Amino acid sequence: MAHKQMLAEVFAGNLELLKMELADFTDAEMLCRPVPKANHALWQLGHLVNSEVTLMNAAVPGSVPALPEDFAQRFGHDMTGCDDAAKFGYNKQQLLDLYAKVRQASIQWIKTAKLPELDKPGPEKYLRLVPTLGHLAMLIPGHANMHIGQIQVIRRALGKPVLY
Repeated sequence: MAHKQMLAEVFAGNLELLKMELADFTDAEMLCRPVPKANHALWQLGHLVNSEVTLMNAAVPGSVPALPEDFAQRFGHDMTGCDDAAKFGYNKQQLLDLYAKVRQASIQWIKTAKLPELDKPGPEKYLRLVPTLGHLAMLIPGHANMHIGQIQVIRRALGKPVLY
């Protein structure tokens, strides 16, 4: 399997794993915190959308659709303590739909990128995290997987079945 095809499949499978983890969450359960100060799933999902758009567009401007102007504020670090769903302005399905559009654009970039492009430097602001565009392509699903692990803890706090 070609490297780019494998990476595109990792991106696609990663999103499907996240969808599976959240499939049986109600909108109210998206606000569950398994312990005080832990991030709830609604904020985490919005954060993942915002992070991917920010990273991708910093690396390859215009590669993924821009988010509404206030999206970054709604899901920024200042909102991690907020439990008022109305202040986020999005429900689970709206965020998943938005994430699917963003992820599809990221996958399209991976599929069309020339392999030497992945060796180009990452965005200057994020060089510590992603020294090359290839590192950026590895960071994005890894970041989502870290949050999927946190969502698994929320699943357990809610008494939901272990999925795997």
